[in-house]
Amino acid sequence: ERDTARIVVLDKVISANLLYLDAKRQGLDKDPVYQRDMRNFSTGMLAGQYQRRFMAGEITVSDEEIQAFFDETMVADTEMTDDLRTQIEATLRKRKLHELLKAQREALREGLEVDVYPGNLDPAGDEARADDVKVAQVGEEVISWGEVKTSLIAAGRGATELDPLAMEVDARLSTLQVEIDKRIMAQKAREAGLEKDPLYRTRFNEFEKTRLVNLHRAKLAKEREPSEEQLKAFYEANRMDIMQVEMRETQEVVLKTREEAEALKARIEAGELTMFQAAADYSIAPGAKQHLGEVGWVAKGRAQPALNEVIFELVPGELGGPVESTEGWHLVTVLDVADAQFDNFEDAATRKLTRRRYIHDQLDAYVMDLRKNDFTVEVYEDNMVRLAQQEADMVARLTEQAAKPGSKTEQRVEELKKMIG
Repeated sequence: ERDTARIVVLDKVISANLLYLDAKRQGLDKDPVYQRDMRNFSTGMLAGQYQRRFMAGEITVSDEEIQAFFDETMVADTEMTDDLRTQIEATLRKRKLHELLKAQREALREGLEVDVYPGNLDPAGDEARADDVKVAQVGEEVISWGEVKTSLIAAGRGATELDPLAMEVDARLSTLQVEIDKRIMAQKAREAGLEKDPLYRTRFNEFEKTRLVNLHRAKLAKEREPSEEQLKAFYEANRMDIMQVEMRETQEVVLKTREEAEALKARIEAGELTMFQAAADYSIAPGAKQHLGEVGWVAKGRAQPALNEVIFELVPGELGGPVESTEGWHLVTVLDVADAQFDNFEDAATRKLTRRRYIHDQLDAYVMDLRKNDFTVEVYEDNMVRLAQQEADMVARLTEQAAKPGSKTEQRVEELKKMIG
């Protein structure tokens, strides 16, 4: 099972890398949307690093401030736990950072020419405004409407929803000022060499690959949108894989003979026993005493024929049987029912699932073609086996150590027993 899991994960990684190489080959990394996403990610991460390293680090929160906040905001008898203290400290630090940033705005912008164009933020002009219209400029860096319109529009609408008398343009200006500060901090981070920071490089490279793969996958999916005829044909060909048959959650008691089953059924129906007691005391099914006869969910058509027929004729709470199987004679009750799903192509949910499965299969075929015809893929099975064996040896060694008298595992078990006791 562990080997299977490794292969499944490795296959997903290979597929993602094939899509990445294919996207690079097609020049999708030059796409304006992708380039904008990368700039935004870089700006946001660098600004955050600069903020934490050169600004947030200067913020201190005293025990007195934490206690004052606790006394002011918590109800009487609330316990000051370590987690609560950490949360309060984080809240106070965030407040102080906001106040610090506001106070330091002038210092942050010192020596920089910052221009804002409020006339290009008027909501009345949104529809006609081109994405390349300048809304602000920080030194040589231009901030265009297309880069920030989503956040500015959301800020304006959010402000008017909270207060119908609020001015959208004021909320947009406030959000734009935050964006300007972020751009300035990112500039200063680059000047401080934070682009070379290992954490930044790792996360930037991860995002660069993941974002390009996702954009490429979305493009391929759009190109493979099925027609009505293709979708219906796919559903008919794969109906049994797409639909979910009716399922029933069952509880069973298994006896050796029909006579034993009939006698026990009579006692249950008379109220002398519950199904739980009957399973615990009389069932010959493996594990019956542990799970008290609760078998779990059974899909229609998956049980032995005679048993399947009884299970799917019962209503919840009704006692059925005795019915014979290869295991013995069963008494059965249904605890819950899950109706069949995705069994009607005209249903919207069925069509949605079918479309998703269709496109998924198309993308799988595309990646398989890349693997066969475009890029060489080599899997080093010897290394996989060697590393898996190392893991197995480590687990065996730890298991052996845990079994020794006085081991840490034994100590922890004893501590846990004391806590429970």
